Amino acid sequence: MSNGYEEHMGGDEGKDSKTNLIVNYLPQSMSQDELRSLFSSIGEVESAKLIRDKVAGHSLGYGFVNYLNPSDADRAISTLNGLRLQSKTIKVSYARPSSDTIKDANLYISGLPKAMTQKDVEDMFSRFGHIINSRVLVDQATGTTGASRGVAFIRFDKRAEAEEAVKTLNGQKPPGAAEPITVKFAANPNQVKNTQIISQLYHNQSRRFGGPVHHQAQRFRFSPMGVDHMSGVGNVNVPGNSNSGWCIFIYNLGQDADESILWQMFGPFGAVTNVKVIRDFNTNKCKGFGFVTMSNYEEAAMAIASLNGYRLGDKMLQVSFKTSKGHK
Repeated sequence: MSNGYEEHMGGDEGKDSKTNLIVNYLPQSMSQDELRSLFSSIGEVESAKLIRDKVAGHSLGYGFVNYLNPSDADRAISTLNGLRLQSKTIKVSYARPSSDTIKDANLYISGLPKAMTQKDVEDMFSRFGHIINSRVLVDQATGTTGASRGVAFIRFDKRAEAEEAVKTLNGQKPPGAAEPITVKFAANPNQVKNTQIISQLYHNQSRRFGGPVHHQAQRFRFSPMGVDHMSGVGNVNVPGNSNSGWCIFIYNLGQDADESILWQMFGPFGAVTNVKVIRDFNTNKCKGFGFVTMSNYEEAAMAIASLNGYRLGDKMLQVSFKTSKGHK
């Protein structure tokens, strides 16, 4: 299985993949200097970077170490991978180089017959190449049954395989389907061209964004905790960690934001189990915030690190874990 975040953060462009390592499962308290000194014990480190939450500043539990010599990187993997630090067992491996052959191999499929299972979807796509991971989105609102939303993500090993699948299956009707399906590349928020795609979804709205400044200021005073009693928030209102996953709070969305934009933005990072845009009861316009629930902590942390401060339309998003305590 590929980790979603390696896809996005794997090594800086141009760095030799044979010297650049990704280190996962670091203890929360470990600093960047400690990371550097641990790896310097093997050989000369060119750079060490601990990845932190942009807003709160806490460690996200992983980092990158780049050695001058490939032989030191190789030795660091054999020496330090599996090392126990405090209560954690760290994982040291080569960061996937950000190469064009593996980039953007994640597909977004919609319009699938509701009866199609994850296995059915994989069977339909497996002839195009090696599938690294796949998932069919289910609607949490339907209770335990989790009815399929007719939407899936499939990540291929190589971009070319994904392109082939798009060419062959987009607009086709799978057996038993009444409607043709849509197969397209999932938005990867880190790339400019996709920023343009997302902006296009918004371009008709952006003309309406130029409201007076005092409106903006008022919106910024909004506290997410004020929504706890609001109707319509339903089961998304979970503190940070719960059985249903990790709840992420997104603030400063445009009035016309809808659920699909949240699926598109967060889907590429990992398994999204639920999204919710909070709307004004009378106008049905987005009130400027929403929630996304992701089942895996590291994928959620990676999505937050990548999307906090992301510009959507002409607004800068604020993305953070929803806390049970008051929002700072």
